[in-house]
Amino acid sequence: MKMINAIIKPFKLDDVREALSEIGVQGITVTEVKGFGRQKGHTELYRGAEYVVDFLPKLKVEVVVKDNALEQTIEAITKAANTGKIGDGKIFVYDIEQAIRIRTGETGDDAI
Repeated sequence: MKMINAIIKPFKLDDVREALSEIGVQGITVTEVKGFGRQKGHTELYRGAEYVVDFLPKLKVEVVVKDNALEQTIEAITKAANTGKIGDGKIFVYDIEQAIRIRTGETGDDAI
């Protein structure tokens, strides 16, 4: 099993959710986060004063999938979250040692 953490722009969430639903991914977790990458934030004008916004609002989407669904899931997220502009985000993949469904006690692939 693999966990995919995707950091995306907030307005792309619906596109990513729909893309994951289309390929059969059943569960995702979404967290509001702030951060910056290469763009190092940006400057904004507020009441005539310029200030730097260091941390930009992003969403972290977490998905656990079977090993054989990894590439398809990454491709779906990449296509749905892509705007072609700086700050589109990143995808990180982690190995999952064990998963347990609390309600039924199912383990491994059956739990996801």
